[in-house]
Amino acid sequence: MVDGRVIRIGGGSAYFADSAHGVPQLLAAGGLDYLVFDYLAEASMGMFGRQRRADPPVLYPPDFLAIHVGPHLYEIARQGIKVVANAGALDPLGLARALERKIAEAGLSLKVAAITGDDLIDRVQDLREASDMFTGAPFPDGALTCNAYLGGFPIASALAAGADIVVTGRVVDSAIVLGPLIHAFGWGPDDHDKLAAGTLAGHLLECSTQITGGTFTDWRAVEGWETIGFPIGECRADGSVVITKPEGSGGLVSVGTVAEQLLYEVSDPADYVVADVSCDFSEVRLTSDGPNRVHVSGARGRPPTPYLKASVTHEAGWRAVAYQPIIGEEAGAKARRQGAAILSRARALLRSRNMADFTDSAAIVIGEEASFGAQARIHDSREVILKMTIDHPTPEGAGLFAREQASGITTMSVGTGINIATSVLPLTGIFAFLLPREEVAATVTMGDRCWTVASFVGETSVPAVHPAPAPDVADGELVEVDLIRLAWGRSGDKGSLFNVAVIARQPEFLPWIATAMTAQAVGEWYRHLSADGSPLAVDRYVAPGLNALNFVVRDSLDGGILRCKGLDPAAKGMAQVIMRFPVRIPADLAQRLPERMP
Repeated sequence: MVDGRVIRIGGGSAYFADSAHGVPQLLAAGGLDYLVFDYLAEASMGMFGRQRRADPPVLYPPDFLAIHVGPHLYEIARQGIKVVANAGALDPLGLARALERKIAEAGLSLKVAAITGDDLIDRVQDLREASDMFTGAPFPDGALTCNAYLGGFPIASALAAGADIVVTGRVVDSAIVLGPLIHAFGWGPDDHDKLAAGTLAGHLLECSTQITGGTFTDWRAVEGWETIGFPIGECRADGSVVITKPEGSGGLVSVGTVAEQLLYEVSDPADYVVADVSCDFSEVRLTSDGPNRVHVSGARGRPPTPYLKASVTHEAGWRAVAYQPIIGEEAGAKARRQGAAILSRARALLRSRNMADFTDSAAIVIGEEASFGAQARIHDSREVILKMTIDHPTPEGAGLFAREQASGITTMSVGTGINIATSVLPLTGIFAFLLPREEVAATVTMGDRCWTVASFVGETSVPAVHPAPAPDVADGELVEVDLIRLAWGRSGDKGSLFNVAVIARQPEFLPWIATAMTAQAVGEWYRHLSADGSPLAVDRYVAPGLNALNFVVRDSLDGGILRCKGLDPAAKGMAQVIMRFPVRIPADLAQRLPERMP
């Protein structure tokens, strides 16, 4: 018998501080089976690792109880909606107990389950032989957190046992959706295509409004940012999903918005590896299903690998950051000289006190397109901000710089204003490694019951490889147009690398884009992000189902989101940086392009 049910899942948050508007909006829309919340990232895990040392310790974000779910328990219970969230951070059991108390105080009878087993901090000494999966670096000292990424089956087990609310620690982001779908449709560990499709649904929904018009290339086409709709996925047993949003809300759901989110923070679209399955998204098809509705199908799966990803956050010294406004003629030139002079003065003070030198430093001028390198178009600005960043092994060294840099207002450039901000904070590093999956056991706790969810065996498989399409030989003239007229783009960080997805607006554009945008050409475009100014190593992948290219730009983020000294450590703007890349296309094709983008 064909299962014709539709499971409606609302994406309530992309991070723990996401908007308070999402949950009331989704509840008002009605008809939801699940509300899911993605709370955790490497940066937030490092933050809670430090707050573990506080008195009293803070081991999970308070937003779940205070903002997103706690105030809406009555309505969640009335509508019979189940909730899944990775809001437990370092203490899922603690959050579950606090939630149970809140539920009891409200006179409700919702059942809460907690998923644990991801926290490996007590095993750090036994794991020190591991090396970083991206860089090969040795295991770091000063670990703050150490967590494996669990999958969706423990969540499904909790739901099968009657849980109304499931809170987890570190899980694969998409597992908060995959778990409910495994439970609803009875998918098993060998249903690889369906698990991949459920993972894709989770990947699309877990970043909240990034799929409903937030951060979309064609931003003018997105109306109502102030009332932007949070996403709803209408999921079916065959793995297909329709992405939509509440009726009357702002934002936009289109093939373009969904395609951008689909490739966000993805490396090889044919080899998206999570705890439960190895996914192939390269042949996924997106079709319009009416206004603000996009049908998603075509994900394929292979067995999961023998490993789970694990992540460590660790002590990495101290960082001071200062922002100085500089106004007047040749403001950029003055700012660059001032940054160099302040760093020199601070280093002299360190030497005079027999203190170690800075381990790293940077001075960046905001206002003259520092993010664009050789493609910058603004020079000789008369209003800039000088951002200075230093790293030091000790808080004293970082504090010395923070104090000394303030002297610029009286001793250096004319037009220097009062500092906009100065901070001295501990610096956190990230280390990622692979762990044999049999070494991690997930545990479900619900009330006075506790059980383990067995891991299943993984295997190594080979992903598909798709050649880049070649254009037909053009008899006529070729003309140069900017990439933004031919494609949408989305970028995101992963450690010290980032991906840039380039999605052709029309299928006939892709061969011309692929001809121009070789891996070497893209590496040259971003060369200003390398440590020595040389072209960056780039991997290029083709996703023919999406008419897209996906570029992975390596060694480009200066240590990643917690370490990068630039203006865009999350790589949110890196696709924007390449939107003026020149692409040669036939003149008759260029004549059919609109004069301006939406």
